[in-house]
Amino acid sequence: MSRKKKKSTKAIASGQQAEVSRSTPDNDKMASKKAAVLGTEKKRHRPLAVLLTCVVLVAGGIYFVIHRMNAGNSDTPVVQAQVSANSAATEFAYPVALFEDGNARHYEYKGPGVTIKYFILKSSDGVIRAAFDACDVCWRAGKGYFQVGDNMVCRNCGQRFASIKVNEVKGGCNPSPLTRNIQGDNVVIRINDILEGSPYFNFSGRI
Repeated sequence: MSRKKKKSTKAIASGQQAEVSRSTPDNDKMASKKAAVLGTEKKRHRPLAVLLTCVVLVAGGIYFVIHRMNAGNSDTPVVQAQVSANSAATEFAYPVALFEDGNARHYEYKGPGVTIKYFILKSSDGVIRAAFDACDVCWRAGKGYFQVGDNMVCRNCGQRFASIKVNEVKGGCNPSPLTRNIQGDNVVIRINDILEGSPYFNFSGRI
């Protein structure tokens, strides 16, 4: 390369350096505005923004489900339905009016060597229903159900069951039906019927 060309190349390089050296905060600001107007800056960051939004939404969803299930575990009041060993009682009677609000009431019966759990509720079609707080699938977990609106939700698998299906659908993860009768102003449940649910709450041999 001739000496003239070398000088020319050097001059161009110097010019680029001079261009860079003229970069000022005002120039940078103008360049940012220009990029924003042309949309190049937004396009560069859009995938990251979408990814972050998805992460936040997924994390929020997981938090909501866990929080809701934990809330159900801790907020469900349980009433003891135990009778003394010498009692001649053969059944429990609950006032129908107690269930008018549609909220499920949970009960425990302490039988011989096992505590049996069940719940009673008035479903959205106006029928008083009862079921063991367990099902054929998740009973080994010993977690039962909690109520969300018109649904009973399995604390173990999260499946929901409409209140009108209680006592109607058997098997699977559906709440196992408990026989109940309406006698006058009371919901009557026989202790022998409660004892039939013992296998769902005997965890000695669960895997």
